[in-house]
Amino acid sequence: MFQPVLFNFFISVRVDYLLTPVNAVVSWARQGSFWPLTFGLACCAVEMMHATVSRYDFDRFGVIFRASPRQSDLMIVAGTLTNKMAPGIRRLYEQMLDPKWVLSMGSCANGGGYYHYSYSVVRGCNRVIPVDIYVPGCPPTAEALFFGIIQLQKHLYRQIDEEEKSIESQNQITNKKYAW
Repeated sequence: MFQPVLFNFFISVRVDYLLTPVNAVVSWARQGSFWPLTFGLACCAVEMMHATVSRYDFDRFGVIFRASPRQSDLMIVAGTLTNKMAPGIRRLYEQMLDPKWVLSMGSCANGGGYYHYSYSVVRGCNRVIPVDIYVPGCPPTAEALFFGIIQLQKHLYRQIDEEEKSIESQNQITNKKYAW
């Protein structure tokens, strides 16, 4: 009498586990493992490098810097973006794998910074590529970059929750539609 109850419990747990959408599991794994493109343009790049050393250690968050755009899913634009560099950054962005995210680091990348009125400076990298997270400062500290990465992780977590809720609502609709 005790065996069937226990057996039914394990079957129901396995069915729930198997019905978990694969997309949600992959999104959850991506949330904890960003592979940013090593892309520094000015003094903010020194702070980005500073964030990878043992004192701050980005590896704890699953952030591993890659040198190839085809292996990365996050671009950290660190520094002043010039008109000459804009086509290159656009090309690198297009070569990145989907889904891809962009983090703009520093006031020069966010809006031109001190060089806003210069003829050769792009007034914000969002004019060239879509930006997800902005990290302010001149130059922003490693802690600020950490905060930006954590905000991006929270953004992805909310996105995963919304996808799971939409899948659950679709399942409820189909269950009601085909209920005998």
